[in-house]
Amino acid sequence: MGNVFRFSAAHDSIHTLLQRNRSWAQRISALQPSLFPSLANSQSPHILWLGCSDSRVPETSVLDLLPGEVFVHRNIANVLPANDLSSLSVLQYAVEVLEVKHIIVCGHYGCGGVLAAMGNTKLGLIDNWLKHIRDVRARHRQELEMIKDPAQRVKRLVELNVVAQVHSVKRNSNVLEAMKKRGLQVHGFVYDVGTGHVNLMDIPKDPDAEVYEV
Repeated sequence: MGNVFRFSAAHDSIHTLLQRNRSWAQRISALQPSLFPSLANSQSPHILWLGCSDSRVPETSVLDLLPGEVFVHRNIANVLPANDLSSLSVLQYAVEVLEVKHIIVCGHYGCGGVLAAMGNTKLGLIDNWLKHIRDVRARHRQELEMIKDPAQRVKRLVELNVVAQVHSVKRNSNVLEAMKKRGLQVHGFVYDVGTGHVNLMDIPKDPDAEVYEV
């Protein structure tokens, strides 16, 4: 793993990162000499990771995997809207071209996007994005209001948002077809930034699933 390093813009130049990159590449090459040459012309990951942009949730580190093993899309609060061309393009490529075997939607406790969506403060441009999480909040308003501890309420919205985004993924026609034809699996994870542990969520059945069958 190398030494623990925290980059400080005040004291470290960009050349520090380049030097660390060379050291990292040398360590990986020493352990697996064929890895980088094998990745030069192709990739064949089995996992699509749909996660949050938060710097504390680096997917390959969290899963203890190497370059080339995870195809990734990240955005604020791991949201998969039905009209977002970026996430839809990633999803289509992963399912149709790479033929990944697993799709993981990963949220995390301490998510700033979810915390912002729990409030009612006007934030500007990002409010358009947070609306997707506020929609989840609205659908589960009664359950959330019964949770008296504000911190636990935000944690629960993190979990509910993962459920909602898993359902969103499984409503996609490409995903539905791959699930039926080749056994593609979709999972919901929640990452605890305070422990480094990922927990597999029990995703309830989508009550509207039949509407999206094509």
